[in-house]
Amino acid sequence: MRKHIARILTILLIFSYVCSSAYAKDAAQTHKDFLWEVQSKTTTVYLLGSIHFMKKEFYPLNKRIEDAFDKSTVLAVEANVDDVSKLDIQGLMEKAFYTSDDTLEKHVSKETYERVKKEFEAFGIPAWLTNKQKPWFLSLTLESLELVKLGFDPSYGIDVHFLSEASGKKKIKELESIDYQINLLSGFSDSEQEAFLLSTLKDLNSYEKEVDKLLDAWVSGDTSGMESILRESVIEDKETASVYDKLLYERNRNMVSKIEGYLKTGETHFVVVGAGHLLGEKGIINLLRQKGYDTEQL
Repeated sequence: MRKHIARILTILLIFSYVCSSAYAKDAAQTHKDFLWEVQSKTTTVYLLGSIHFMKKEFYPLNKRIEDAFDKSTVLAVEANVDDVSKLDIQGLMEKAFYTSDDTLEKHVSKETYERVKKEFEAFGIPAWLTNKQKPWFLSLTLESLELVKLGFDPSYGIDVHFLSEASGKKKIKELESIDYQINLLSGFSDSEQEAFLLSTLKDLNSYEKEVDKLLDAWVSGDTSGMESILRESVIEDKETASVYDKLLYERNRNMVSKIEGYLKTGETHFVVVGAGHLLGEKGIINLLRQKGYDTEQL
């Protein structure tokens, strides 16, 4: 149960990309990957844009990615979902669910509440259960259900894959933690949580189509194409601007500080983060370039 919850929580960003079994591995060899090599005077850090939900058929990954991992002595992920012994289930329940007679209906508009009921009823989930979940957790639940419906599985996510590969062989570090991610989302105001939930509801109808577009961009290493898609879908959404500033840009700055620390060691690090964190003017890659580090997409 702990591991299942932890893996669900790692999709807290809209940018938790998925991929399909239609992926053409041979064709992909002629393209760049969503993989960067960052160099300092003392070491190398490989940065891989993560896909947190995947299909079994996608493996093995491109050889370039696996080679970079093999060269590394340390794996760094956003949150180690395979080490959840310290996850406070009771604390999570308090932050994700309303207690006593408090309900979702008291914290969102009538229109939002009715949309939530309709979507969850389509998945066979009763209103009494959804009515006890807070908007931020409902948003993650909806996204997870939709991805599973499309045939994807968090147990085949890239971060999970490399955590398994690294177990007992490499050092494992966290850029953040599961608790940090829970506290971030649960700390949003009611209006921010509702905006986040509405953004998810809005995207559900076009999810399969948009996922295919994002996948094509990820497979070909098309950073500008993916950034354009993401900008249209969420970054330019004024209603969720404050939410994504915290979910993306603030976290990007924090993660860059951690990566800078890695670059000052003598160890080669393989860093796996949500692909959306790497893109754009305020993305991790550009922030590292601004600090003078040599970066190259592989």
